[in-house]
Amino acid sequence: MMKFAVIGLGSFGFNIAKTLYEKKNEVLAVDVEKEKVDEVQEFVSHAVNMDAADKENLQALGIQEMDVVIVSLGPEMEASILTVLHLHEIGAKRIVAKALTEDHAKILEAVGATDVIYPEKDMAIKTALKLSCPNVLEYLPLTSGFGVQEIAPPEKFIGKSLKELDLRNKYGIQVMAIKELIPEKTTYVPRADFVIKDSDILIIMGEEKQLEKINYL
Repeated sequence: MMKFAVIGLGSFGFNIAKTLYEKKNEVLAVDVEKEKVDEVQEFVSHAVNMDAADKENLQALGIQEMDVVIVSLGPEMEASILTVLHLHEIGAKRIVAKALTEDHAKILEAVGATDVIYPEKDMAIKTALKLSCPNVLEYLPLTSGFGVQEIAPPEKFIGKSLKELDLRNKYGIQVMAIKELIPEKTTYVPRADFVIKDSDILIIMGEEKQLEKINYL
């Protein structure tokens, strides 16, 4: 069991706190608004109504003992920056901060965030891909310019082996795994002689511009 603190209980913060608790973790939820604290308290281990941008408040909670602290303060950019700064200064082990813009992300990293996330941006990209590229089932952005996609195989792939498709040399795409629906199983790092079926789901990784080419085959 891990120990998490979630600071900021908007929609994202509430749901991440609730899900972490459901996964049998210890979760401390914090928000400056009492109503939000009241709403979440039955779904977490502890819920505290306080201003997390106050360094003394954070120290009093012993939040530096948590394995991960998630800062999700919505539109309150200044509050999120101050909170991350104070968390870093008191020795929080891992600080995951929600960013609103690229500049906001740079500041969060500069003051001590170990991970910066863009939930709205990531969801927008995933939704746009699903709408514009019917083959894309899921998308996970990695480092800048790279991503992982879960796709239904384009018609040109069906009945061909990975060796014949030669995706790595033609597109710089690595097939990490294949989910077979009939029979139901997952093959990790499939062999070159694996033949693609129309019922398979491919999990591929590569540069975003190369992944885009695959989506339009």
